[in-house]
Amino acid sequence: MSIGSTPTWDHPRGPAATRILVDLGIEHGLSTTECLSGTGLRLADLARPDTVVEGGQELAIARNLLSRIGDQPGLGVAAGMRYTVGTLGVWGYAMLSSASVREAIRLGVRYAELSFAFIRPILEPSGRDLAVIFDDTDIPADVRGFFVERELAKIAVLTPLAVGAHRGLRVEAAFTGARAAALRARLPGVDLRTGTERHRIVFAAALLDQSLPQADSTTALLLEEQCTRMLEARRARRGVSARVRALILADIDQAPSAADIAVRLHIDERTLRRHLHSEGASFRELVDEVRATLAADLLTLDRLTLTEIARRLGYHDAAGFSRAHRRWTGHAPRSQP
Repeated sequence: MSIGSTPTWDHPRGPAATRILVDLGIEHGLSTTECLSGTGLRLADLARPDTVVEGGQELAIARNLLSRIGDQPGLGVAAGMRYTVGTLGVWGYAMLSSASVREAIRLGVRYAELSFAFIRPILEPSGRDLAVIFDDTDIPADVRGFFVERELAKIAVLTPLAVGAHRGLRVEAAFTGARAAALRARLPGVDLRTGTERHRIVFAAALLDQSLPQADSTTALLLEEQCTRMLEARRARRGVSARVRALILADIDQAPSAADIAVRLHIDERTLRRHLHSEGASFRELVDEVRATLAADLLTLDRLTLTEIARRLGYHDAAGFSRAHRRWTGHAPRSQP
């Protein structure tokens, strides 16, 4: 049996989105350590354009923000409004170089794994118009509103920069109440409809065949080829071990077992262990790797007790965590080696 589907957001991405989240956290009074807690990332990593961030790491940063700031309606919009075309890298420039809005949309969806999105974009004809559905079913519930806000705001802000106007673009959000109000307040001038059946961006037929100001067929071809190479390179490093590591990281406080992860991957536990063995890894080694990395971060936070750290890492008590820490490092937590 082959490995089944994994969350659509579980793909590697560049560091730009994590930088935005950290900057947002700092502006709300968080320290860099608090923002990056549990990710194994350092601020210096986010300054390197070649850093590869796993989806689970970005997810952890978002959870750090929401746990400390609160899931405030409009926080995701604030993150989305910080994006620029440069933030999107080659993927963004490839879309800008496309011949028309229609081609840019198709290219964007085709290479969506190169973006920082947690939603899954789906093209849907809507009469003569063209809609991109923002499928959020794979996003964990505790961060779903935040990430959907971010993606809607990102598209609403960047599309007019590429096309030259808001005209012909409609944003539909299933949000009601405070989230809907936050979107309306922060996106003036956008044709925004809330309380709809689904989250969608709708491009009017008159806009679809409009030429883009920076359209260049030669440049577009070169950039699409580069997108293809980047996508292939990132997929090549997505072995079973990487998928398992990301799933462990996402639910580490629940202490997921090999059987739990196998269910998430739609395979049986024996097949999972065989795949890991073929890659020179074991499930216990991956759990230890994730826990040891997170522990190194959490132990720098003096406000957390050993019991609290143990609980965050999926241990029943501090004693179990201390024994594991001695096994990893040779010394007790918070003692000098």
